[in-house]
Amino acid sequence: MKDVIKMDFSVFTWIAIFALSAMIVNTIGIWFVYKNGEWAESYKEYFICFAAGVLIASPLIMAFPEAISKNSSAGLSALAGFLFMFVSNKLIHHKTEQVDLAFGITAIIGIGIHSFIDGVIYSVTFSSSITMGLVAGLGLVLHEFSEGVITFTALINGGVKHKKAAFYAFIVAALTTPIGAFVAYPFVKNLDNSILGLTLGAVSGVLIYLSASHLLPEAERNEREHSYFAFALGVGLALLIMYIETI
Repeated sequence: MKDVIKMDFSVFTWIAIFALSAMIVNTIGIWFVYKNGEWAESYKEYFICFAAGVLIASPLIMAFPEAISKNSSAGLSALAGFLFMFVSNKLIHHKTEQVDLAFGITAIIGIGIHSFIDGVIYSVTFSSSITMGLVAGLGLVLHEFSEGVITFTALINGGVKHKKAAFYAFIVAALTTPIGAFVAYPFVKNLDNSILGLTLGAVSGVLIYLSASHLLPEAERNEREHSYFAFALGVGLALLIMYIETI
């Protein structure tokens, strides 16, 4: 298979193509929901359920197993990530006295870390193998549209105005991926797998916290007909990405 993929592109070119593609797809998701604000508000519960499905399944079936394979102590970093978000949320809630705003801030912290790590993963996988990079990159790009929608929706739910939400969502969810890729690339050949494993573990804990502590309870409070079908679709997307990454 490796011999089949013979391109003149350098490793850095492949990384740049996929990292920038991820940013563009994510931005399209933000633009779509920004331009269709009333529609998005009407179907917010479905987006929340879909987001919960993606964010609860992705770390459990992909990021965390990969983290454990790289570092057997990744479970501790996952716990640390979970507790970090828990404490951060409580502190922000205490300062703002607004539950929705606290959720919006903690959500963008988690998504920002996740998007940055996506960029790091591009650098790591393509540096290891062009084939591995292409497969992993395709899986990551597939979820960028929904991630853009999720980020914008979380900010709106936190009381941020639409224009600011679109701008912040772009910075946090879209721009952080190429930044992560380009920052990691010069160091990736010296990157210790055990460190990456701990990082992936922490991100898993962050994403599980966001889904289990915020998104799912919010969906239950505002349950609508077929809303849990949206949750199943989110889980299904994560499973599809896992399947694509393994073939």
